[in-house]
Amino acid sequence: MEVRKTKLEGVLLMKPPTIFEDFRGTYVETFNQQLYAECGVTCSFVQDDISVSTKGVLRGIHGDQQTWKLISCLYGKFYMVVVNWDKNSPQFGQWEAFDLSDQNRLQVLVPPHFGNGHLVLSEKAIFHYKQTSYYDRAGQFTLLWNDPQLNIWWPNKNPIVSRRDEGKENV
Repeated sequence: MEVRKTKLEGVLLMKPPTIFEDFRGTYVETFNQQLYAECGVTCSFVQDDISVSTKGVLRGIHGDQQTWKLISCLYGKFYMVVVNWDKNSPQFGQWEAFDLSDQNRLQVLVPPHFGNGHLVLSEKAIFHYKQTSYYDRAGQFTLLWNDPQLNIWWPNKNPIVSRRDEGKENV
């Protein structure tokens, strides 16, 4: 299992412990509590979610003050951005981007106080995340994907976004 620190304090880039390919296809172990704990990831995950999107869809930059997320791409490819939104951090407002795909099998561990969003680069992608708290829309923050103060570089300047991610709706 490979674990690398990123430029954002607390955000980890990880390669799962088991990736096996042969003539039948691929087997990936996406989480093993014991092995992840040995690498310092001791989060107690309580919910798993997936979203399926098509090329050009940009989902969120959403986060909250309590949830750890372990994010991976089960199918396809997406460009993922993580933003430090901890007002007490010297890295507040800084962001980093990652390419996650079913080919590289990388995972990103996102701490509380950080937002994340992703843009689908393949024809279709399946975004998977484990989280340490149950979904609570009212407790989340949303950052605009094109906020000029954050100045995030996206590979698509006209993505397909929800009303919430356009800043036009609270839902």
